Amino acid sequence: MVSAGVHAGKDAQDFDTVGTYQRLLAEDPDLTMPVAAIEAQIELLSQAQPSTTSEAMDLLEMSAEHLKRSIRNPISLSAGTDLFRQYLLTSQQRDFKSVRHHLLTNGRLFVQRAKASRLKIADLGRHFVRDGATVLTNGGSRVVGELLKSAADASSGSVHFRVIYVLGGKEQLSDPQEGAAVVRELRQKGVPVAVIPESAVAYSMGEVNLVIVGAEGVVENGGIISRMGTYQIGLLAKASGKPFYVVAESHKFVRLYPLSQYDLPINQKVIEFETAVEEKSALRSKDNGTELGPIGRQSSEAEWNGKTPMVQEKMEYFDYSISDGRANGSRSHDAVDFTSPDLISALITESGVLTPSAVSEELIKIWF
Repeated sequence: MVSAGVHAGKDAQDFDTVGTYQRLLAEDPDLTMPVAAIEAQIELLSQAQPSTTSEAMDLLEMSAEHLKRSIRNPISLSAGTDLFRQYLLTSQQRDFKSVRHHLLTNGRLFVQRAKASRLKIADLGRHFVRDGATVLTNGGSRVVGELLKSAADASSGSVHFRVIYVLGGKEQLSDPQEGAAVVRELRQKGVPVAVIPESAVAYSMGEVNLVIVGAEGVVENGGIISRMGTYQIGLLAKASGKPFYVVAESHKFVRLYPLSQYDLPINQKVIEFETAVEEKSALRSKDNGTELGPIGRQSSEAEWNGKTPMVQEKMEYFDYSISDGRANGSRSHDAVDFTSPDLISALITESGVLTPSAVSEELIKIWF
């Protein structure tokens, strides 16, 4: 909840930003995280009733920080909260009461524009799917699904392309957020769809004509942050000489400049090294009811001799203490990676087809 430091009244302190954000996502499955964050902040303004731009900015900043701390991966939603605050700043020349009225009465306009952006991208991107093409995609991107369905609808009843959908196992195959629903809809439209695990991407690349993926965030250097596994698909596509296209709405453009996988502003536990000593220590501590540190501090140094470190596969990529409320526990496909701009052929947005180098110019238009 929003708390002290803002003179917007008790209603602001009692407002549950995280709960509102989760409710909005649950009520509208087509809602993206940035737009849900914007809507949550609009509801906050309607209850808090700040009287000046300064109060409103402080209130929005506090609620945005609280929301980011409460979500496993806040990169995508931060694009929405930052964009909303920028919109408010550019409206300072107007009377704040009229600005606030405009925001509250036109709040749903953000959602309508987001959905319109998705349809516009689909209409633009479907021309990249040519007759006889085999498209490889992954994850549960709504805009990718819309693009492929648009391409199928434009085929005049006779579909002439195929789709290879990368899903990481039975759990993800049954998860509508991971593309299972899109697979069913495409098959119902007559599109031949093959579902493969992530380990079969390299094997399948010889059948692929182009790769189309979505993104949780498009960063300043033209790279993307997307679900774990997208980076390796980009590497394989580049090595195979296959075009790699990204479809993303402009409200997912974020002011980040990562240079590697380890520059992302989130805490992921993808790799954790453990040893056989730790496993034995963990068993002993369980039997004795004692608590050991992460490297088995009760073990003597001699116990480490001759032990070979092992990498343990981690299903929980995020801290258990952080939850977005949309799933019980952590899921491996909650993790993300960074795909560098040199692997990307083009980005398809509602503003047109952009090269990765043009992303910074687009951000300047949005922010300045």
